[in-house]
Amino acid sequence: MAHYFSERPGTASRPGSVDLVLPDLHLRLETDSGVFSPERVDLGTRILLETVPPPPGEGDLLDLGCGYGPIALTMASRAPRATVWAVDVNRRAVELTERNARAAGLDRVRPVHADELPDGVTFRAIWSNPAIRIGKQALHDMLTRWLSRLAPGGVAYLVVQKHLGSDSLQRWLGEQGWQASREASRAAYRILKVER
Repeated sequence: MAHYFSERPGTASRPGSVDLVLPDLHLRLETDSGVFSPERVDLGTRILLETVPPPPGEGDLLDLGCGYGPIALTMASRAPRATVWAVDVNRRAVELTERNARAAGLDRVRPVHADELPDGVTFRAIWSNPAIRIGKQALHDMLTRWLSRLAPGGVAYLVVQKHLGSDSLQRWLGEQGWQASREASRAAYRILKVER
């Protein structure tokens, strides 16, 4: 079975679209099979976007696991002078984010495969609905890799379902030396704030 965290999903393309409706933003986004939540903007993603404070207005920002781009495009809309890197291992997702950013006129979104982001880029903010279902060790490896690229004073916001391990993830982050706190809780989702 192909997963949305596969590099090249084997599922046949079934293009579609979803509406991202937030108090400050309304976008029609192109979706496809083989990417995360292609039929609707995931509830966790929506809660993240409705809850976190605005991103820094300038510098480099990261949407980790961008899917078709709802987080990256929201960051870019709220911080138009920032550069928003949208990374994913799924090449179909990266292509969708690129098309959606272009259609929205958000030319400071940089969709790239996770292994192709330039070395040396650090992030003032990371927003993510991380791929919990990749497994605990793979999740830990992914978070270690990307959180280590937070710039001094940078902050990450992660949305994780309670029953998929948000509390144990928060404990693990603390054990790794990160300052991890629960920023918000809504509809069985936790927003974790992670700082150096």
